[in-house]
Amino acid sequence: MFVNHWNGYKLIWSVLAIRDLNGVIEREKAAIGVFITLEEPTNPMKKEATVAGFYHSETWNKDYPRTQILTVEDLLSGKEVDMPPHKEPYKETDAVEETSETLELF
Repeated sequence: MFVNHWNGYKLIWSVLAIRDLNGVIEREKAAIGVFITLEEPTNPMKKEATVAGFYHSETWNKDYPRTQILTVEDLLSGKEVDMPPHKEPYKETDAVEETSETLELF
């Protein structure tokens, strides 16, 4: 996942920044890219973000937008990147204390 940010420059730069992020996602073969901005994204920015299409998670059998735009306000209010849940490959277990009984087993 790649993260980019924008601090409110003119409209043309915002669309170019999304286009640039789309290019980075393709070049790096990333599943998802995130653009973070202080301002609400414009309609042209949203349209350009859709060009990247979707990432399909085989594990979760769900599609996720490849380019996502979040505002700082979104992040501060708890909104998260729409991506597959991170699942630990191993289950955590309780620690086992070695005692004379456990040592006798071996």
